[in-house]
Amino acid sequence: MSDAARSESGLVVVDKPAGLTSHDVVARVRRLAGTRKVGHAGTLDPMATGVLVLGVERATRLLGHLVLADKVYDATIRLGVATTTDDAEGEVFATAPAGELTEEDVLEALSAFVGEVDQVPSAVSAIKVEGQRAYARVRAGEQVELEPRRVRIASIEVHGATRRAAGAVLDVDVSLRCSSGTYVRAVARDLGRALGVGGHLTALRRTAVGPYLIEQAKTLEDLAGELTLVPIAAAARQAFPAVDLTDESAADVRVGRKLAVDLGWNGPVALFAPDGAFLALYEQVPGVGDPVARAVAVFV
Repeated sequence: MSDAARSESGLVVVDKPAGLTSHDVVARVRRLAGTRKVGHAGTLDPMATGVLVLGVERATRLLGHLVLADKVYDATIRLGVATTTDDAEGEVFATAPAGELTEEDVLEALSAFVGEVDQVPSAVSAIKVEGQRAYARVRAGEQVELEPRRVRIASIEVHGATRRAAGAVLDVDVSLRCSSGTYVRAVARDLGRALGVGGHLTALRRTAVGPYLIEQAKTLEDLAGELTLVPIAAAARQAFPAVDLTDESAADVRVGRKLAVDLGWNGPVALFAPDGAFLALYEQVPGVGDPVARAVAVFV
């Protein structure tokens, strides 16, 4: 790879394999890109596969805003068995016959999970408790109680249900679209509790992070052959509403000055110079008389 290629800024959309942590993937892409400046937008558990968005060089500064994007998952929930981690990697601590459950029972129970809900994250999450990750405290033998968090689940679709273990368990295949911060493992756990049989996650694949879809994701083997970057300008246009500026406004944005403009959007908006260069993310200032926009992050 040339030095020019090594210094490029952009996003890498990875199809993460099972068995690797998100940090493992970051470490591999750091080697491929020839830079330490690589980060990811939202973790995936080692057992999970699918879309993991990485930023390289200046594009790492986009990641904090991409984390807020909706995510889409395909998952398999096993009803009839509860585990210590709410997924297949934990130890079984309770079982109950799920053979009498119907797909209609599952659909009715799942309807309560759609919308704005207060969700207690899995105890083995990466949430920090007094400065230490919750999963580390659990592995050290501590009892961890996490506070509920408001999340938004836009939709849950059931694709089918399969009886296994002589009908003792029911595996339910679902797709769900949800806000960042939603734990699919917790959905599996809570569905099992709602149905009175326990539940956990046996498979999880993330198929989208905001506008970045599994169809454009590359495997680590693909990336080892050619490190495919979404250039930072293209990534910004794909992820945010975009405004093309005049030369005069672009000069102000390059130094982070406020703009007397209505961006037409409450969240971050990507601003571009007349030549197409990505300059900054700006947002509207609320509660002022004349419209004013201020810098969220300047990239030049």
